[in-house]
Amino acid sequence: MAKPLVVVIPHQLGRTEARRRLENGIGQAKEMLQKAGLSMADATWSGDRLSFLVAAMNQRVDGDIDVEDDTVRVEVRMPLLLSIFAHKIQQIVSQNGTKLLTKQ
Repeated sequence: MAKPLVVVIPHQLGRTEARRRLENGIGQAKEMLQKAGLSMADATWSGDRLSFLVAAMNQRVDGDIDVEDDTVRVEVRMPLLLSIFAHKIQQIVSQNGTKLLTKQ
């Protein structure tokens, strides 16, 4: 297992609004993943933590999204084989997460 990929996205929404936006954005994320040939098998909330599982290239990638008052922390755990894509995944998560938390 490779070192987890962590992205911290600052926001000024407060915890409740940030979580609401993430909940509303899950459908969009699933659609985007499907277009890329990936599938989100599981996404469940426990308090202010969203745990997810994505299947990619016959590999499983799991992670958590923790919603705080002024940040959202995304941690993705992926097999060593997929870690070569870590930088690209980090960029995509950061860009799309920032868009989701800043759009009106």
